[in-house]
Amino acid sequence: MTMSTALLTDHYELTMLQAALRSGAAHRRAVFEVFARHLPGGRRYGVVAGIGRVLEELERFRFGEDELAYLRDKRVVDESTLAFLADYRFSGSVCGYREGDLYFPASPILVVEGTFAEAVLLETLILSILNHDCAIASAASRMANAAGGRPLIEMGSRRTHERAAVAAARAAYLAGFTATSNLMAGHAYGVPTAGTAAHAFILLHDSEKSAFEAQIASFGASTTLLVDTYDVPEAVRTAVELAGSDLGAVRIDSGDLAAAAQEVREQLDALGAFKTRILVTSDLDEYAIAALAAAPVDAYGVGTSLVTGSGVPTAALVYKLVARETASGKLEPVAKRSVGKPSRGGRKHAYRLLDETGHFETELVTTSGIAREGVAREGVATEGVATEGLVPEGGIPLLHPLVEDGVVVGREPLEAARDRHREAIARLPQDALHLGRGYAAIPTEFA
Repeated sequence: MTMSTALLTDHYELTMLQAALRSGAAHRRAVFEVFARHLPGGRRYGVVAGIGRVLEELERFRFGEDELAYLRDKRVVDESTLAFLADYRFSGSVCGYREGDLYFPASPILVVEGTFAEAVLLETLILSILNHDCAIASAASRMANAAGGRPLIEMGSRRTHERAAVAAARAAYLAGFTATSNLMAGHAYGVPTAGTAAHAFILLHDSEKSAFEAQIASFGASTTLLVDTYDVPEAVRTAVELAGSDLGAVRIDSGDLAAAAQEVREQLDALGAFKTRILVTSDLDEYAIAALAAAPVDAYGVGTSLVTGSGVPTAALVYKLVARETASGKLEPVAKRSVGKPSRGGRKHAYRLLDETGHFETELVTTSGIAREGVAREGVATEGVATEGLVPEGGIPLLHPLVEDGVVVGREPLEAARDRHREAIARLPQDALHLGRGYAAIPTEFA
């Protein structure tokens, strides 16, 4: 049975709905926007992730008999509101940035348009997915950049909630990781999986040699042997003795990884195992990976830091009402003036402008369709015309249809997002890849 996602929301979404139904405002057209006021942790860019999961969960956002019975029993809302919820189906539209793309402060990552009643209920579900997945993908991207093309394996499932582990594996793969240890991520999203043995497997056997023999007998000489359970040099000697020069890899999970990797590489080469790779694990993050750049390391396994966003566990995204229909039927901008938490009213359009070398230069956000002077659409130059969908000359439109009239139209393979991210990273200014705290890689301009 497919579980509804309707109760993955906050109590006050439903109480707002009840009051809006009573006032008559619930059926007014409304536009909500997901954006970040800033990039947390001094990050220079964010990575869009979780859009595909939002679309999946939106289709399951239904109030069935069990959900309605719970709300009735707990007296969360009245009977007229329960009647509305029983027939709830999102029939509006959603457009947004594509997964794998980058975002910056005030980028309108997702725009949800429908009646207030339909759209307000989606706030918590959308934010819980995007805040988690964007944070994980942003951390994973930094780690992938630090790795400099060396493979990365996500292995943090045991350090987070069981469902978050699957989502984290998906987000990490999208942002450049090579594989995951999580089998459900492989089953649900097609993420490649990898893994061989833990220290428990070595300790189970009467000797390290017998453990290695059993593993090689099962998986062949190309397997990865864990060599730091007892004595690393002795383990490496035993591994090569049993597997020969075809030994696939050894894993080091403790100690001074740079020094250990150098010593193991020298030992492997002396034993003729020139092709045997070295995989390192043990509480790695992007800084530790960068520090190992000069070490003879062939691959990394990352756990805790990845699934916790490497110190930034949330993307700090918000979901705000930016336009609403007036009593006369006109859509007008609305905005908060709260100290420290302002918002910009109006339905947004977003474009990315490039410099003369093809690198990203500016994130341009407009509420009217007017960009800079000399905007163009389909090759026809226009100036100062307030028409929806105008594309600045040379600019890249960032908002794409995801849901139309309640029907998902923007679903795409995870590999497409992975390719998009690789291309986006290549178009960042070089200093955007620095790991130190800094400002956003490109400015956000408003027109």
